[in-house]
Amino acid sequence: MKNDNDIVLGIDFGTQSLKVGVYTVDGKHVYTASASYPTFHRKNGYSEQNANDWWVALQKAIQSVSQEVDSKMIKGISLCATSSTVVLTDESLNPTVPAQCWMDQRATAEEEEINSNQHFQVENHLLFSGKKTSVEWMTTKSLWLKKHYDLTGKRIVEQIDWINYQLTGELVASKCNASCKWNYVDRLEGFSESFFKEIGLEGITEHWPSKVLSVGDQVGNITSNAAEYLGLVAGVPIFQGGIDAHIGMIGSGALEPGQLSMITGTSFVHLMHHDKPVFNDSLWGPYDSPLLEEHWLLEGGQLSCGSIISWFLQEFYGHRTDKKEIYKELEMEINKIDPGCEGLLVLDSWKGNRTPYKTPYATGAFVGLTLAHNKYHIYRAILEAIAFGTKNVIRTMNHSSIPVERIIAGGGGTHNACWMQIISDVIGLPISIPKDIETGSKGAAIIASYGLGFHPTLKDASISMVEMEKTYYPDMEKTKKYDELFEIYLHLNQVLFPIMKRLKNGGGDQSEQHTRNEASV
Repeated sequence: MKNDNDIVLGIDFGTQSLKVGVYTVDGKHVYTASASYPTFHRKNGYSEQNANDWWVALQKAIQSVSQEVDSKMIKGISLCATSSTVVLTDESLNPTVPAQCWMDQRATAEEEEINSNQHFQVENHLLFSGKKTSVEWMTTKSLWLKKHYDLTGKRIVEQIDWINYQLTGELVASKCNASCKWNYVDRLEGFSESFFKEIGLEGITEHWPSKVLSVGDQVGNITSNAAEYLGLVAGVPIFQGGIDAHIGMIGSGALEPGQLSMITGTSFVHLMHHDKPVFNDSLWGPYDSPLLEEHWLLEGGQLSCGSIISWFLQEFYGHRTDKKEIYKELEMEINKIDPGCEGLLVLDSWKGNRTPYKTPYATGAFVGLTLAHNKYHIYRAILEAIAFGTKNVIRTMNHSSIPVERIIAGGGGTHNACWMQIISDVIGLPISIPKDIETGSKGAAIIASYGLGFHPTLKDASISMVEMEKTYYPDMEKTKKYDELFEIYLHLNQVLFPIMKRLKNGGGDQSEQHTRNEASV
């Protein structure tokens, strides 16, 4: 029976910090706490985190929650996390090396090795991931780990798996993560040992969690040790979540075909359900029911978005701490600049391109810089570049006859109203923003409410608990101008990607035709 004071926690482990959202079981926001942890970027594309930092940050955030709400009223918890952020541990789940963050690029050779494999079993299985694996994924990172470490007595788990284990003592995987990042295909009986054998990962599932749970299934209950450490009540049920952006679909209510979920943050993720499998080599998927049964999921994404803005702020405003005033200044100044920034155009693939070119070799570029440009032109050009990247993803979906009828955006990027308006102007579509923009933590809270039995299905829970707040509408005159610039953006990708690959490989000769194909438009 529902008590009006009953609450659930939705925990979202992001790239730079985690958020703990406190909600009633009906979806009303009560409180949000956050805590940060560092990412260490090193040469050769290494991006690492310390898994224990996540656990310490969770304690800090929960302590803040406990000052605002009675922990005895917490009836359920679920969480989502970045993916694939991979942890190599011993048998007791103690990390043995730093965790590879999702954006870690060290496994580019392993990505190419898997994707160039022409064996029938490999090609058939990769049909359900866009015919490729990614340097970001669990499969690719596991192959790198196998080559560089003795895996005897070792476990390879994702961030969400490790946190769930700390909470409950149960080691399980999420069907969401497994379907989208581990080459798990429900209709092909899950993991394919013959596929793994062909790509050099024979026996890898012995090192992964052996049990895969659907989103909303109960993982276990908080142990007494975890409860004491975090300041919670032992025995509270933990329900399975998934990838932060994907759980954001639930938190934004973007679950129907035609509704594009756009999660804005360090990276952008574009997600849409479809009632049948749609195969497009430039997209990721179709994933087999990772969130909702009988719902195929298509994915697009941009690796560098909020991270480029963070770079800009550090380089031009690193000496200042008054963020609100900085953004106020930037918005005022860039609104004086016309679309196109007086001939300045930026390419947004600073950490590689996820969609549609699927290459880790792409980097950023500023084209058209003159002595007349200032930092405000650069800032606006960055915002426009990320908007062009989003338009490119939508264009790719449209090429597969997938109509994008409505965009629902969530995540930290929606705080930037100027940016949201530019994206709407560039793509020529309205963008709706939910009342609770932290769609990852909200989605996890919805899962907990569903898991407790307060809603018959996850979709019903999302419909009941999500409310829209505002919508940005495009200025179609600006859209026409941006359409012309977008064609130049596409052409620059085609021309510059081969050069970027040569630079990333130390300037050595590369196959011009091969690299041009990576940026084919």
